[in-house]
Amino acid sequence: VALEPKTGQILAMVGSADYFNEKIDGQVNVTLRPRQPGSSFKPIVYIRAFGMGYGPNTILQDTLTEFNPNCPDSALAEKDIYGQDCYHPHNYDGMFKGPITLRAALGQSRNVPAVKTLKFVGLNNAIDQAEKMGITTLTDKNRYGLSLVLGGGEVKLLEMAYAFSIYANDGQKTPANFIKKIEDKNGNVVEEEQDWAYRIVESQLAREMNSI
Repeated sequence: VALEPKTGQILAMVGSADYFNEKIDGQVNVTLRPRQPGSSFKPIVYIRAFGMGYGPNTILQDTLTEFNPNCPDSALAEKDIYGQDCYHPHNYDGMFKGPITLRAALGQSRNVPAVKTLKFVGLNNAIDQAEKMGITTLTDKNRYGLSLVLGGGEVKLLEMAYAFSIYANDGQKTPANFIKKIEDKNGNVVEEEQDWAYRIVESQLAREMNSI
């Protein structure tokens, strides 16, 4: 997907490798099919944290951490006393870097600081931020936990591109416009692109995110 952030115009959308290949469901537009976004979801959580008092220079500990309070910190058990999963995520490189700024944590896509940031933000606030930025698929909040910041909730590629366009537009949201104009044979306008914009993210916060 490629879109113009200032107008919301969809410039290109490739939904399938081969429309005529039934073996890959070629006639399904995968840009509209919910899929796990991986670490691309992190900036949505971080921008909410920025609005709540965190900043690029806030320091968190990138250390092995058990996030289930019913699991022992040192034993790294798989289940707690109630049979629920323990949760102690690792980073992609298998290492922990200790004290780290949010700028470095997000820039390097460190998982542990991201989970700690979501814990600070709160799951409902993170989902609220995602919805404000155009994500429509996170409707059953009971399905999600702290792994949401690592891509644990399915989203649509088109909507993720749309959400990221807000950063590129200095924090302003515009409509997603697929069509510029449709007229009937008599010249009457059947459909026309929308033209509006309103602020979702403070300009300074959007610029900080772009800097990272």
